[in-house]
Amino acid sequence: MTTTLFDRRTGGLRPDLPTAVLHDHLDGGLRPATIIELADAIGHRLPSADEHELARWFVRGAEQRDLVAYLDTFQHTTAVMQTAEGLRRVAREAVLDLAADGVVYAEVRFAPEQHQERGLRLDEVVQAVQDGLAEGMAEASTPGGFPIVVNTIICALRTERRSLEIAELAARRRRRDPRVAGFDLAGAETGWPASLHAAALGLVRAELVRLTVHASEEPALWLISDALEHGAERIGHGVRLAQDITDLDGPAPRLGRLAGYVRDRQICLEMAPTCHVQIGAVDSLERHPIGPMLRLGFNVTVNTDNRLMSGVKVSGEMAAVADAHQLTVAELHRLVGNAIRSGFGDHDERQEIMTTIVDPAWRAAGG
Repeated sequence: MTTTLFDRRTGGLRPDLPTAVLHDHLDGGLRPATIIELADAIGHRLPSADEHELARWFVRGAEQRDLVAYLDTFQHTTAVMQTAEGLRRVAREAVLDLAADGVVYAEVRFAPEQHQERGLRLDEVVQAVQDGLAEGMAEASTPGGFPIVVNTIICALRTERRSLEIAELAARRRRRDPRVAGFDLAGAETGWPASLHAAALGLVRAELVRLTVHASEEPALWLISDALEHGAERIGHGVRLAQDITDLDGPAPRLGRLAGYVRDRQICLEMAPTCHVQIGAVDSLERHPIGPMLRLGFNVTVNTDNRLMSGVKVSGEMAAVADAHQLTVAELHRLVGNAIRSGFGDHDERQEIMTTIVDPAWRAAGG
C-alpha cells in the first residue's frame, strides 16, 4: 500500500479518507479523562488517576491473551455509566471521537442491562444513549466539524436470563426511533450459544429488527453455524471461520461448507484484528486471516471492538491491516464499502454516504 495514504502524525490513514465501523462497544470506547472525572464524582476507585497511565492499564489488561481478563476491565467503564448524565456524555463523546477520526458511518452497541445499578429503567438507559448520540451527530455537523451518521445496536448478555426482555426493548425502541437499528448477543460465548436465546432471536426477527451475533470463541465453527441457524445476518468477529478454509495462505485455498456458505451469501464478518491478537485468537496482524479472506471474496470489515481497551482508532486499525497485508487502495476502499453496505441503517442514507463521500474520496486516492 502506498505510504501517501498514511498520516504521519497519527500513524493512521489520512483524515480525508472516510471510513466506517460496525462493531464498536460504547462501554469500550470512553475517554480516560472522562472515566476519571465521572469516577471521582461517584467515589469509584480506579487503578490510576492519571489519564495516560489509566489508558495504558486498560491496554495491558487486554493484552493478556485471555478473554475473561479482557472482559474484567469493563468493570471500571460500566461503573461510570450508571446515570443518564454519564451515559449521555459518553455517547456524545464517542460520536465526536469517531467523527474526528474520519468515520462517516458507525454502529455503536451497548447492553442496557449493564447500566441499571443506580435505578435507571431500561428505556431510560436507551433514551440517554440516544440523546447523547444525537447531540454528538448535531455537533459534528456544525461548520468546521466532521459529519457522521451513527446508529445503535442493542445487546443482550448471553450469560444472563434477560435476552427476551432486552429483545422486547429493542423492538419497542425500534418502532419509536429508526436510529435503533439492530440487536446483538454479546458477552462470553463458550457454553452460551445463540440457541439458548432462541425466543429472543425469534422475537427480533418477527419484529423485523436486524440481527448480528458474536461468534468468535471455541468451538468456533459450531458457534458460527448456530448463530446463522438462528437468523444472524452478520457475525460479530467470526475470525475463526478461517479454520474452515484449507491452505488459506497457499496457492489454492479450499473452502469448507460453512466458509463457502458465508462467502456465497456475503454474510458480513465484523472483524477486529487488534482485539483478536490481544485475546490470542491469532498470533499477529500478519497472521490474521482478514487479508486472505478479503481476496477470496468474503464480506469482511475492519472494526475496533473496544477502542479504549485495544488502544486503537478506526483509521489506525485500517492502516495497520493495510500495512500487515499489503492492501491496495482499491482493497481498502472495498473494506469501507463492505461496512457501509452491510450496515443496518436506512438504505438510502447509507447509499448517499457511499456515493457522495466515500467513493469520491477513495477514487481520488487511487481506489
